[in-house]
Parts: sequence; C-alpha cells; structure tokens
Amino acid sequence: MSEIYLSKDALAAAVDQWMANYRVIGPVKQGPYHQFEAVKQAAAIDLGYRNTRLSPKHLFEPHSERMFEYSLAKDDPDTGILKEIRKDFSLRVVVGIRPCDARAFQLVDVNFNTPQFQDPWWVKRRESTLLVGLACNEPCSTCFCTTAGTGPFDPTGLDVLLVDLGQGYLVRTCNDRGQKLLAGVKGEAVPGGAVDQAGALQKQAEKSLPTQFQVNELAGKSMMELFNAPFWDEIQFACINCGTCTFLCPTCWCFDVQDEVHEGRGDRIRIWDSCMYPLFTFHGSGHNPRTQKLQRVRQRFMHKLKYYVDKYGNGVACVGCGRCVQACPVNIDIRRVGSMMTASCVCPM
Repeated sequence: MSEIYLSKDALAAAVDQWMANYRVIGPVKQGPYHQFEAVKQAAAIDLGYRNTRLSPKHLFEPHSERMFEYSLAKDDPDTGILKEIRKDFSLRVVVGIRPCDARAFQLVDVNFNTPQFQDPWWVKRRESTLLVGLACNEPCSTCFCTTAGTGPFDPTGLDVLLVDLGQGYLVRTCNDRGQKLLAGVKGEAVPGGAVDQAGALQKQAEKSLPTQFQVNELAGKSMMELFNAPFWDEIQFACINCGTCTFLCPTCWCFDVQDEVHEGRGDRIRIWDSCMYPLFTFHGSGHNPRTQKLQRVRQRFMHKLKYYVDKYGNGVACVGCGRCVQACPVNIDIRRVGSMMTASCVCPM
C-alpha cells in the first residue's frame, strides 16, 4: 500500500485523466439525493454527499437487463434461437463509493461467482471495474457498519481509498490494481500530520457508530428457535410489503427472468425481484409456500442475519449502510430486529 496527497483540484484533474482510458462513474446530485451515474467530466461528481439513496449495485446487476433476443416469425430461419445481447464490458472507474457498498459487492460475489456457477455478466463487470472509495468522515445516524463487520474507513473490496482532509485527500492504494490506476497521477508527498489527521477522523467516525447488536452471536443461535420466535408477529404487523428495503439494499440480489414478446420478436429480460412480494415464491403449480406476510418478513431478516451466516461463514448479509432504516415507510429497523434475534438489545427502542 502506498500513499500520496492530492488537492481537490488535483483529484479532479486525475479523474479527467482517467476518462481517456476508462468510463468514469461517480455520485451525481439529483435534487435532494445523489446517485451513481456515468459522467463526462470530473466537475459533475459531487464528493460532498453522505450516502446515496439507492445503492450502486445496479452497476453490476442492472435494474432491468435484456439477456437474449429471439424471433418468432415463421419465415425466419433463426426462429426460436436465443441470441445473447452484446454488452459493454469496457474498463470503468467508480469514484467516491462508500466502503460499505464496496464490501457489499464481495458479499454478493458468493451468489454470482462461485466455483460451481458463474454469472458471466456479473463476473466481467466486476473484473473490469475499479473502485475508488471515499471514507466516511460523518456517518449517517442510521449507519451501523461497524456492527455489521465493516467500517467507515474499511479498505476491503476497494482498489483506492480517499480520505477527505478538508483541502485535499490522503490517497491510499489498496492493491496492485489501485497502484496501476494511480501510476500516471501527479500527486504530492503526504504532508506532515496528514496520516495522524486521517487516523483521528477514523476514530471520530467509528466512535459515532455504537454497537447495535452482537453479530457474532448469530451463528450460535438455533435456526428453528429463531424461525419460530414469537417476535416475528410484532415485526410483520406494520410491514406493507412495499419492497423498498430490498430495492435499496446493496446485498439483495434476487431477480426474476421474464419474456417480453411483441410483433413476432421477443426479449428475455432479467429484472430485480423482492422476497417481500407475494408472487416471489408463487409456483407454476399454483402453490405458494409464503402466502402470509409474516413468512415473507421473516424470510428477509433470517436470510440477512442467519441463513447467510450459516451457509457461507462470511458474516451477515448486511453492511450497515442504513438505507432500509431511512426509507422504510413504517419504521421497521433492522438494528432492532438484529437485537431481538440475538437477545442482546443495546440499541434505542
């Protein structure tokens, strides 16, 4: 790992320089919110944001994506043959991503890139994308990344980490890919006291994130005891199954595959889906194993905080970004649910 210092103008110049070889994506302000989008110039990137409303998972798993196309015309010799839609896997740099979101991609890798199965589009997008992270000096009140096993300055999953020191950035490379990205960037030697300042900012940020529940206790909990726990009835009572939590979450990966046919041709598309919806588990036979709201609410939290833990031994399927806490219209709080599941509630009720 190496460190350099970049003034804010120098970072903007570096971003403009990267555009010669990469597609650059960054947080762009849209009304009161920010969203990760491709930009044509560094000035469009706003690194003054706290977090985006939507997670950047769409960069690797688009909301809606054409997978294949086919013809149904009787006179077409290729009728019924699926043809893969060509996609753009050119090199990309995502600037200003938060450490929690970078960690989320690693948690989702266990679904899309395994020794047995690989989603080629997910894998190619991951391989062609460099992540330049931005440390969180001021986490949101709904954040709990340290509880989830990551942190506001965590370099895990990043290629480069930026720490905002006010007038400029302490820039840390996290691996060889990050080192290569910065090879042509004209930085300055790290000023005296900059590393100590970054350390103080990290301690201050982490101090603002008290432990919400004991994640390490989840693995030892009985699955059936949690499954049959009485508190699910209380949690599900307010839920309206809107799916907001799942669509904002950076670690929710569920999707559906549908065919759209129009005038003799068709597209097979992949679209995001949600375990909060009644039709999510509806079988072709007409049977639905989760007809009740309680069953769907329980599935979401059990997957995040228990099933994933037991199956992968990789921690919880949550990075503590707090988006679901912020956006839930009925104030269901995953921090409180986690506390109930561990019976070690230390969070405000």
